[in-house]
Amino acid sequence: MLMPLSTKQTTTEKENLHPRNAHRQGYDFKQLIKAVPQLRPFVKLNEHNIESINFSDADAVKMLNKSLLKQFYGVNDWDIPEGFLCPPIPGRADYIHYVADLLADADNGNIPTGKKIKVLDIGTGANCIYPVIGSSVYGWQFVATDIDPIAITSAKNILAANKQLKPQILLKQQTKKRSIFEGIIEDGEGFDVTMCNPPFHASLQEAQLATVNKWNKLNSDGKPRSVLNFGGQKKELWYHGGEAAFIKLIIEESALFAKQCLWFTTLVSKKDTLPGVYRLLKKVAVAEVRTINMSQGQKTSRILAWTFLDEAERAEWVNMWWHKK
Repeated sequence: MLMPLSTKQTTTEKENLHPRNAHRQGYDFKQLIKAVPQLRPFVKLNEHNIESINFSDADAVKMLNKSLLKQFYGVNDWDIPEGFLCPPIPGRADYIHYVADLLADADNGNIPTGKKIKVLDIGTGANCIYPVIGSSVYGWQFVATDIDPIAITSAKNILAANKQLKPQILLKQQTKKRSIFEGIIEDGEGFDVTMCNPPFHASLQEAQLATVNKWNKLNSDGKPRSVLNFGGQKKELWYHGGEAAFIKLIIEESALFAKQCLWFTTLVSKKDTLPGVYRLLKKVAVAEVRTINMSQGQKTSRILAWTFLDEAERAEWVNMWWHKK
């Protein structure tokens, strides 16, 4: 993919979980059950005689998440409404850690921590997972947005149940249907990074088919499944035009806030999405593009990051916002 000479583009290949990811060694179910005893009934020996859960059981996955969040992130009470997306914690934590590395590159490799770092989470969902992990591990401040009022209410309940998170996370409902940053980023406001896990599918039918296929791969009894695995509402799973259209909207609108954010990022599920978004990034004249390809077991995904600030402007940003007395 050709980019303008003024734009730097790099791609990084990563295998397995991030070195700082607390879940690199897999699940210690004895410790997880100790953290949340209600997990015990879901833990069984699998075909390899290893303790595990049935990952096609949404209740089991949610209880596993509760245990992980309590043991590793100090979250004493976490829940989501029935039918909403139940995220895989290790993969979500990876995104946070790679964002930390991205920010560190602007400050001679020093991982930035504390309230001076401000992150915008686009489409935080009912689970509010990125702000929960990011504020717990790095102490960052988050503004978490969603268009769904039920998701915002659920996220509020999570914060209300975990008083340590409330000062770190501000929830905002996006009331403009076709907007990402407009109505959220205020005049004079700046963010060090934005994050997004976009809806991957182009229609409800596509989302249902993908979910059934995923469920059948996880299912060990050979019986086909016909319901949504891990939950997920319309706004979480699909968007007209799929992830390519949603990311296009993010990029186009990011140009309107070019100097108010150090880095814009999003997950990209489908490799075929990349050529189109690279062309658009060239069109809006970003200064640098980075793609981090991640492999976690059988799942492959990537983080796409772009900035409108050149190296000198990024250094000025760090000195002004991170190191000012």
